[in-house]
Amino acid sequence: MKVVIKPGLTGNVIATVAIGNDYLKPWDQFASKNWKKYCEKHSLGLIVFDSSLVDINNSHWKKPNWQKLLIGSELSKEGLNINNVCYLDTDILINPNSPNIFDNYYDTSSIGMISQIKNLPYPCPISDINRRIAYLRNKYYSNKYPLDSLLFMPVEEIYKSHGLKSFTNYACTGVFLFNVGIHSDLMSNWFYKYEKGIQTLTGGGEEPHFNFEVQSYGKITWLDYRFQALWNYEMAWKYPFLYQNGKDKSEINRKCIQASLFTNYFLHFAGSWYESEMWEDDLIFNNSVYNEFDSFNEYLKIPVTGKPVGIKKP
Repeated sequence: MKVVIKPGLTGNVIATVAIGNDYLKPWDQFASKNWKKYCEKHSLGLIVFDSSLVDINNSHWKKPNWQKLLIGSELSKEGLNINNVCYLDTDILINPNSPNIFDNYYDTSSIGMISQIKNLPYPCPISDINRRIAYLRNKYYSNKYPLDSLLFMPVEEIYKSHGLKSFTNYACTGVFLFNVGIHSDLMSNWFYKYEKGIQTLTGGGEEPHFNFEVQSYGKITWLDYRFQALWNYEMAWKYPFLYQNGKDKSEINRKCIQASLFTNYFLHFAGSWYESEMWEDDLIFNNSVYNEFDSFNEYLKIPVTGKPVGIKKP
């Protein structure tokens, strides 16, 4: 465990699990700078778990993304002044001027989650976005990409296919909030409830079971989608022309990612297809971009009156 920024007086921290260089190195190179700026702005701690929290020979060892359920218990052992944790996957970029996710959004008696199917800021059902994703991946990435797949499975069926009680909502578990004192043991119990080698539709990932456990628990704060805007959705709906670029990194890719961050707070590049690699680009964030974001943030502090000033033309 690395304490990148010590917890401040609030006792609130951002934490991530980056086990192995495949996760730690890209995060450090492409994301850590904007995470640090965000934490410093809001006096948040920043902690990275860079080694396995469970021995691989343990009967409950599972893929590293399951180990996010254990970070509360690990933090409790360290005796740090930590009250609440915002967990983030490593493949997330942050607009540093975003509001503090812990302020006015999160009820500490609950677990904070972000839906990937409800209250989305798109003028269409999620099925329309998924249709675009399937079609554009098939057309521009690979004709082997299926036009009909798990992408379209109703959320109730996702739960049923894992032998779980169905719910009508489904979070992307790349971002969630919890209180260390209230939820650490609870989430640790969820981890140890499932044996090594568990099979899921997400290749052994924790997302279906984590969703089931949190929604069975029932104390949930559903947070603003802007705290985990999904780049797959953003790109398919707003920037479909980017699919033609494939793996290539380009100025137009960067401009679109910057535009998405101008609107959203946290941008998550979840998945394993080419669009999910676009965040790995040193040129997305530079001093010019930071200055523009800072300048806009300062402008928002100026009250506007709507007072007429006459016709102005460039």
